Amino acid sequence: MVTVAAFRKLAMAVDGAVEAPHFDLTSFRLNGKIFATLSEKEARAMIKLTPEQQEMLTAAEPGVFQRIPNAWGDKGATWMHLKQADAKTAQSALQLGVGNLAKPKRTRKPL
Repeated sequence: MVTVAAFRKLAMAVDGAVEAPHFDLTSFRLNGKIFATLSEKEARAMIKLTPEQQEMLTAAEPGVFQRIPNAWGDKGATWMHLKQADAKTAQSALQLGVGNLAKPKRTRKPL
């Protein structure tokens, strides 16, 4: 089990990470971009994954990871249920989210 405090510590261990409010959640940002959010009340985090990463993690550990059921989920936003996660899994998921910030967005091909 990963506690809320442990998740916060893992997220803030990312070099350059900043914690900031995001509506009723806590967000974790790098260079102004969110890589994760934390709902203390629900003991779950959102990790910004790619759809492919989301599919892989939800298939491998369906008790830990869950696709967010909205348009953000279609883009890879994924719940991580902290009570079912271990520290190694949480850290790996955060690393994926942070790594996705460095990837360039797809651009349209010229006509």
